[in-house]
Amino acid sequence: MARALVTGNYAAGCAIARAGEANRNARGCAGGAYPITPQTEIIEFLRGFEFTKGRVVPVESEHSAMGVCIGASLAGARAFTASSSNGLTYMTENVFAAGYYRLPIVMIAVNRTLGPPWNIWVDQGDSLALRDAAWLQFYTESHQDIVDTILLAFRVAEDERILLPAMVAMDGFLTSHTQMGVELPEQELVDRYLPSCKIPHRLRADRPTTVGGMTWPRETQHHRREIQEAMERVPAVLAEAIDEFEAIFGRRPHGALSCEHTDDAEIAIVACNTIARTARQVIQERRKRGERVGLVKCKLFRPFPRAEMINALSSARRVAVLDRNHSPGSGGIFWQEVVTSLRGRPDILVQDYLVGLGGGDVTPELIGEIVDELRTQTTAQEPIWKARSDQDGSYKTA
Repeated sequence: MARALVTGNYAAGCAIARAGEANRNARGCAGGAYPITPQTEIIEFLRGFEFTKGRVVPVESEHSAMGVCIGASLAGARAFTASSSNGLTYMTENVFAAGYYRLPIVMIAVNRTLGPPWNIWVDQGDSLALRDAAWLQFYTESHQDIVDTILLAFRVAEDERILLPAMVAMDGFLTSHTQMGVELPEQELVDRYLPSCKIPHRLRADRPTTVGGMTWPRETQHHRREIQEAMERVPAVLAEAIDEFEAIFGRRPHGALSCEHTDDAEIAIVACNTIARTARQVIQERRKRGERVGLVKCKLFRPFPRAEMINALSSARRVAVLDRNHSPGSGGIFWQEVVTSLRGRPDILVQDYLVGLGGGDVTPELIGEIVDELRTQTTAQEPIWKARSDQDGSYKTA
């Protein structure tokens, strides 16, 4: 594998392109393309890639971009796209359709704040707004993580036990536009890792059928139950995909959850994406001081790994969930999932912190302040808003 210094967008485009090219001996690949900051470079990379058997189709909107993916996938092709922010919400109708059609499309979501007012910086409210669509959702912390997770996403989504689309999220600008050294997989290895895409319910000329027709309540309930059962199989299929990835590529990607120093942790931080990288630095420094602090990095959001979360936080007595998102009238979205997972553990204090919304800085100093606050806290409060002061660089509870 070649190591290169590239942006996150370049790394994502490269991984998607090689996954699409790996299906050249089957029914090829296709994707819908519509640019939006900060994911435009991904679309540009894919448009410039010379597929042996595939096509990237420029369209007039994000809704149509997902429509192209739906058509391609129904024809049996490996399908993909990328979007961000209001582009994701504009394609919402077709996002839900792709999930309910059980089509293993992979989409990169470059997280950006939803507007108005308009803001191009990172906030996970765009991808998490689609949390009730029948899609797998992965969150990535680095350039290498985005490459590896894209390949994992294709492998899991296309598995006959799953057959659901997958969304892979990364932080806008913090990951998409910065450069890191990345092991870019060679095409031969990707060919070995990704078997030919086989969609059993694809449209066929020799077996005419329709999709998306009218159903009765009983059939709809059965359909939703089948999707739930497929979601419940994801952790086991993902574990298999990780084992196979390591065997072929020689490195082991992160799983649904990554735990660091949680075996004896009294205080644990739950975070994802680039915030997890910053939290890791804080925890390493605190451990050197003898403080029993740990980190749980949540990579898989849908399906949410409840059993794994319970095990990861088994020794903790205080948990801080760092949410770069906000559900109006409720609080942080990851916090809601963690609290639900720990509903049988009333002895664990779980506090939600809303941090970095709209692209605000989440620095080691801020996370250190949260750890210090949590140490003396005796009861859980309503979600706490943390913001950096523009005047003196200090942090305050908003």
